[in-house]
Amino acid sequence: MKKTLITILQYVVFLGLGIYIVYHMLHQLTDKQEAELVAAIRSINAFYLIPICTAGFFSHFFRALRWRYLLETVDMRPTVLNTSMAVMIGYITNLALPRAGEVAKCTVLAKYEKMPAHKMIGTIVAERAFDIFCLIIIAIAAFILQFNWIDDYIGVRMVRLGQKIKSNVPLLIGIAGGLTLIITAIVIIYKRSKETKFGRFMKEMNRGILSILHMKKRWQFIGYTVLIWLMYVLQIYIGLKSLHDTHDLTPLAALVVLVYGSVGMIVTPGGIGLYPFLVAQILGVYLISDVPAQAFGWIAWVVQTGIIIVLGVVSLLFIHPYNRNRDEKAALDTAKNI
Repeated sequence: MKKTLITILQYVVFLGLGIYIVYHMLHQLTDKQEAELVAAIRSINAFYLIPICTAGFFSHFFRALRWRYLLETVDMRPTVLNTSMAVMIGYITNLALPRAGEVAKCTVLAKYEKMPAHKMIGTIVAERAFDIFCLIIIAIAAFILQFNWIDDYIGVRMVRLGQKIKSNVPLLIGIAGGLTLIITAIVIIYKRSKETKFGRFMKEMNRGILSILHMKKRWQFIGYTVLIWLMYVLQIYIGLKSLHDTHDLTPLAALVVLVYGSVGMIVTPGGIGLYPFLVAQILGVYLISDVPAQAFGWIAWVVQTGIIIVLGVVSLLFIHPYNRNRDEKAALDTAKNI
């Protein structure tokens, strides 16, 4: 009961954060900027929507194919179609109830493939751990490859922060006091219980990554992982091409945008608010003005969310009749062979 309440509280807090960011982003715009934002969104070259949606579809399809390799490690071999539809049902569930999507896709696949759902949980943990590991590696690579741009951006922000701190001594004292309290709390919690939630998470992540590295078809798994992230980058890059102000940005810039956007997707439910905000902020690094940067952030979020909703709804509608027909056909084949 306590764990459920904490989960609900976390959802409400982060959803509230996302809604507040949306309000803040739109409220700070002048009437002229609002008109410019709408005009920028309407100026998108619709021709690019087809390849964007195609890349989005294949990113989810490759994820389903990759999950099947993990399921093989626990002697499960579901059909490609059922696995794909279960993945999409998991995604659309996550939009409404964060983290519930992982349970949903296991439950759905277990129901239609007649397999035990509890045996799939380990594969979910391993997959999530590997994805976090990949995101960290990609973030480091993006920072190194675009260091000149990012360094200038961070340098300007640090100078501004330093000026604010120098002009506000109480703020400096408050920050120092807050850091002291946080460090003290961490030390106390660690002394009381070395088996912290973070420690258990790191152990699970390490175990998940090692299980993947030792699986028989690890190279196929890694190959699909590369394809998944490639589709993510391609989505962003084609999206940048669809707007006049971002048309000249490079694939490396798309990689940086992907990293920042991924953080937004992780923190708030479905990335609401935070995804377009972070994307707009990082586009400022590449000298894109606020209005077109926000326009791209909203377009990217709406398109990605729209792909999930459409494919999720189609999967929900199609999975039952597909499996009913499959079972009926299997029953007829069995009857013929008797």
